[in-house]
Amino acid sequence: MRTSIITIGNSKGIRIPKPLLKESGIESEVEITVKPGEIRVVPVKKNSAVNEFTAASEASLARDWLRPEEDEAWKDYQSGK
Repeated sequence: MRTSIITIGNSKGIRIPKPLLKESGIESEVEITVKPGEIRVVPVKKNSAVNEFTAASEASLARDWLRPEEDEAWKDYQSGK
């Protein structure tokens, strides 16, 4: 498929047709690499290690904070006891 380079403000760009984006799996964030005669655009991979850490942290907080005795302690705190 051929397309033209267009002016976008002080930059240049290309329009990528929706069917090509769908086929490529690119949705939002991309990484661009360059070598002579080529520009490569690939989707940014999500960092699953960060997501796993977040899930583990949330589970730990839930275990520590989502208990009936915590609710009672907050009731006493809020009432000034």
